[in-house]
Amino acid sequence: MNQKHAVVIGSGFAGLSAATHLASNNYSVTLLEKNESPGGRARKFSSHGFTFDMGPSWYWMPDVFEDYFSHFGKKPSDYYDLVRLDPSYAVIYGQDDILDIPANLDEFKAKLEEIEPGSANQLDEFLAQAKYKYQVGIHDLVKKPSRSLLEFTSLSLLKDIMRMDVFQSMAAHVRKFFKSDKIIRLMEFPVLFLGETAENIPALYSLMNYADIALGTWYPKKGMHEIIAGMVSLAEEKGVEIRYDAEVEEIEITDGLAKDVRLKSGEKISADVVIAGADYHHVDKHLINPKYSNYSEEYWDKRVMAPSSLLFYLGVDKKLENLRHHNLFFDEPLGPHADAIYTKPRWPEAPLFYACLPSVTDETVAPEGMENLFLLIPLAPDLEDSEQTREKYYDIIMDRLEKISGQEIRSHVIFKRSYAHSDFKADYHAYKGNAYGLANTLKQTAILKPSLKNKKVNNLFYTGQLTVPGPGVPPSLISGYVVAKEVIRENL
Repeated sequence: MNQKHAVVIGSGFAGLSAATHLASNNYSVTLLEKNESPGGRARKFSSHGFTFDMGPSWYWMPDVFEDYFSHFGKKPSDYYDLVRLDPSYAVIYGQDDILDIPANLDEFKAKLEEIEPGSANQLDEFLAQAKYKYQVGIHDLVKKPSRSLLEFTSLSLLKDIMRMDVFQSMAAHVRKFFKSDKIIRLMEFPVLFLGETAENIPALYSLMNYADIALGTWYPKKGMHEIIAGMVSLAEEKGVEIRYDAEVEEIEITDGLAKDVRLKSGEKISADVVIAGADYHHVDKHLINPKYSNYSEEYWDKRVMAPSSLLFYLGVDKKLENLRHHNLFFDEPLGPHADAIYTKPRWPEAPLFYACLPSVTDETVAPEGMENLFLLIPLAPDLEDSEQTREKYYDIIMDRLEKISGQEIRSHVIFKRSYAHSDFKADYHAYKGNAYGLANTLKQTAILKPSLKNKKVNNLFYTGQLTVPGPGVPPSLISGYVVAKEVIRENL
């Protein structure tokens, strides 16, 4: 019996996951990557002695990574060294109003109790519910391909779903337990990764609070790209052929089957099955004949996208004070910024932002005596991002960063690179320049997400942050597993 050949497009977390699972199940696999290095949004680059992770910087849900590598008889520690951050991160509410989030749960509860008496007991109840949602959600629901309602009709699962608070908003759920604005903002923070405000995210996602508070915030030494390096090593060990600078021009479909993948170079690669880990909209609208598209342009335009971002990668020629590895600047109200992302898309007047200083933890990412500084402003998708606008916002957030941390930084920046909508489009064909994929709203959950299989082409599948289970690094790992399992189940 001839070995079947799978072509996977895109070497992000989902693409690498799908390729490795298929190779481990006796498929011949070719993985095609548009860029010169692997990782998709989790690429890295180096300059002036600094090494920058280009995208993901939070390592949450360590059990998902352990589960991934265990499929192949491996452990994360076979490929990278993890350290748990303590404090997990800092929340900056204003000058001289900074809350460090301790890794120890009892210490965390004591901090909350200082802010709102009685909140420690409330946290216990909140986390008990969140733990249940995490166990059912991450270890069951998100591993379903979501191709039919029948997947969710078992009595036990229906009972689970009713306990998961899928029809209550995260905002309402949090306010059942806490009254303090500071604690509410802290508890609502993790859902920002899901691409909507807490008012529009199901309370199911308090599971993210369990991941944050109970499972902790971790960091792989040498940077997040070490996860990608480990996944690449494992993929190649399993026999996956990875080709870089191999941008796909077209998926050629004959008699309802994807038969060939044509590269921009003109080369054709035959396939028994194709898994697209590239941007779903780009594949659906630009790589296949329009008559085979899963969705109309109108459908895509109505999707609620998670935010894009303006990023700055900075090399600083001195050590910085009063900053943690992860720093959340909540020194401006969320409402107006959220309105600028979700309601009336525009550049925000007073943006919240995030500052990451991995060199606090890892001396390998910056020259001795210097700092690696990564800044991020979440933004509405599809904005114009001129150099002038980028510089305006650089000054806005640097003013606040310098004031709150009590030090001069700008004059010590010896390397600077910005990255925003137009770069996401150029590098990843990202729909509307999105950074995080599709928002996890109730109307875009499970079977209501874009399908992982093409409805008109029997051997064309999709994986990644625009299909199930959703945006984020752990869900992308799971997405690759889910789609590979479907391909194997259908014996394609």
